[in-house]
Amino acid sequence: MTTEPVLQASGLTIDRAGRRILDVPSFQLASGEVLTIIGPNGSGKTTLIQCLALLLKPDSGTISYYGRRIAGGRSALHQRRRLAVVFQAPLLLSGTVRYNVSLGLRLRGFEHNEIAVRTNRWLERFGISGLAERQAATLSSGEAQRASLARAFALTPDVMFLDEPFAALDAPTRQALTAELSQVLRETQTTTVLVTHDRNEAVALGDRVAVMMDGQVRQSGTPQSVFTRPADEAVAAFVGAENIIPGTVDAQNGGVAVVSVAGDRTIDAVSDLGAGTSVAACLRPEDITVTTAESPASATSARNRLAGKVVSLSPSGAQTRVHLDCGVGLTALITTRSCHELGLMPGKEVTASFKATSVHLIPRR
Repeated sequence: MTTEPVLQASGLTIDRAGRRILDVPSFQLASGEVLTIIGPNGSGKTTLIQCLALLLKPDSGTISYYGRRIAGGRSALHQRRRLAVVFQAPLLLSGTVRYNVSLGLRLRGFEHNEIAVRTNRWLERFGISGLAERQAATLSSGEAQRASLARAFALTPDVMFLDEPFAALDAPTRQALTAELSQVLRETQTTTVLVTHDRNEAVALGDRVAVMMDGQVRQSGTPQSVFTRPADEAVAAFVGAENIIPGTVDAQNGGVAVVSVAGDRTIDAVSDLGAGTSVAACLRPEDITVTTAESPASATSARNRLAGKVVSLSPSGAQTRVHLDCGVGLTALITTRSCHELGLMPGKEVTASFKATSVHLIPRR
């Protein structure tokens, strides 16, 4: 991946019924970059990529590809033919799988031999060569989406736009296709914008993650930075920091803030915020270790240890959410096996431990 911008936009806005549904002052996409856009329903994710893919004209703003402003008309049509879009619904036409995979190439006037080579390559790459002569209407949802992806990649587009392509698939098919897509994107270095509401997909596929809320990009950065250092409380809640605890910095000790929470409780957090700052302390549930008197914690660097008791358990397959009262409410995520081994049940006395580096402080107004 290079830092050369393939796509740039500025001042994008769209208003509907007197309400601004998209407001993106600036946007850049580097060559070979995979950007994943996440956010709640109605946050503007699909509207943004429709604008960027030149399928929807913004009320204001500019969009440029390779430094050339796209003004509409012929320039927009020419650039749109150099893009590929995959939607949640595969949108396959009546005909064979081979016909559908080759369709974009034929519409763009590629020579017959080139069409055959590219079609065969991508049928094979997405594991549907054996389905090439099948009617598209007979495919399963996963097979149809494979055909849709093969059709898009066969075009070798300047930018690939993927709008929640796996949302309608069952979990095993979704996991398999996510893994395959990740490998294909790395192999081809295809510049990509992917919309998803699945946080795991965003991390697995994205070089960069953008969080959208209320039509705006609230935070953009590496998956690590966005998920562990959210910009505000709304972003923190969306990206899975289930523990958001109000408090005040009592003291600053060489880069470690001592935060007073729930009266007499304090927690340490790596932060340079000064004493007196009102904060929200954000902590992901998987960063909390739960121990009991019968199975005390082994040697650990965790500076924070809060005694409390189990309030309730929420099993979910191989993992269980443990809801705790430690003077403050906490939710820990542990394996279901560990939950059984610890003998956790409502009322059980426990200790919640977590590192100061796991706590992210957000200043509050």
